[in-house]
Amino acid sequence: MADKIKLSSVLNSEQLLPHLARGVIEERVRSAILEGRLPPGTAIRQQELATLYGVSRMPVREALRQLEAQSLLNVELHKGAVVAPLIGEDAADAYDLRVLLESEALRQSIPFLTAQDIAKARSCIQQLENETRHAEIARLNRELHMLLYSKAANQKLLRLIDAELMQEERFLRFHLSSMGLGKLTQDDHTALVDAASAKRVNDAIAVLEHHLNSAAVTIRRYLDSQRPY
Repeated sequence: MADKIKLSSVLNSEQLLPHLARGVIEERVRSAILEGRLPPGTAIRQQELATLYGVSRMPVREALRQLEAQSLLNVELHKGAVVAPLIGEDAADAYDLRVLLESEALRQSIPFLTAQDIAKARSCIQQLENETRHAEIARLNRELHMLLYSKAANQKLLRLIDAELMQEERFLRFHLSSMGLGKLTQDDHTALVDAASAKRVNDAIAVLEHHLNSAAVTIRRYLDSQRPY
């Protein structure tokens, strides 16, 4: 059973410096979840992690709180933190929210994007074409989107989007697994960057909305298929 998995069988034991412990533990556990090495339902015990990394429970607790905020962990009665299901009931709603937030960020940002920004975005797409590791796909996807929004004036808007993109890492692994794919097509990303490069704001927003709405449709179909009738 997933909740009986020993963390030491998945995560390498390592003595961490106290000031680095929270960030390292958060990243190690996140990667293990996204890569499927810690499946849904796995109990993530604070003391086990603290012993594994030779630290107190405080940085472990902080790391787990961050992962809970990213919807990667749930807190359950009598079990504590457990790895969340691949996809949650509110996942489609999250994409509806992203359409609103990211369309506005793209509208603000495109007029100020430089040739260097566009070149970096195209580099992300090129790397995504050849990448099959879920965690790395998620990182590159987040980097690509944030590059395109980076010149938006509203910094709070960018922080909200970044938080939503962190949660999308979960969806990417679900999507690839459910579709039997090793990677996602980059057609939408390419069209998005082309429109941004040409300063065609309305075209870019249309591509982005199609891109995000397609993901929401995939999620809703999956959730509907899991409901008893």
